[in-house]
Amino acid sequence: MLKALSRHREEAEKRPSGACGEGRTGDAVSLEFSGEIWEWRGPAPFYFVTVPEEQSQAIKSAERFLTYGWGMIPVKVRIGKTEWKTSLWPKDGLYVVPLKDKVRQAEGLGAGQTVEVWLEVGKDERE
Repeated sequence: MLKALSRHREEAEKRPSGACGEGRTGDAVSLEFSGEIWEWRGPAPFYFVTVPEEQSQAIKSAERFLTYGWGMIPVKVRIGKTEWKTSLWPKDGLYVVPLKDKVRQAEGLGAGQTVEVWLEVGKDERE
C-alpha cells in the first residue's frame, strides 16, 4: 500500500505540469489502519482518528499531487458499514480523519473507542 503511494507520486512527477489534474493520476490507493477516536473540545466539538505515522508519511510524500490546499487531502472513508467523503487534516506531522456526527451515530461510536478505518486516497473525492 505504501509502495503504491510512492509509485503514484513517481508517475505523477513524470507527467507535464497540469496533466491529469495537476500531476495527479486517476488511480486511487486504499489504506487500512486502526486508531482510537479522540475528541477536540472547541466551541463545536469534533471527533477524529489519527492516521498512523507510517501511512501519514506515505501520504505526505505525495501531498503536493493530492492536496487541494492547506495540506487537506480528499479521501473516501469507511468505518464499519458507513462510507463517506471528507478530507484528511494535517496535525502535528500526521493526518487526522474527521468523524461526522452522522457517522458516529450510525456506527454507535464515541471517544476512546478503537476503530478499523479504510481510506481511499489519490483522487479528488470532493467531486
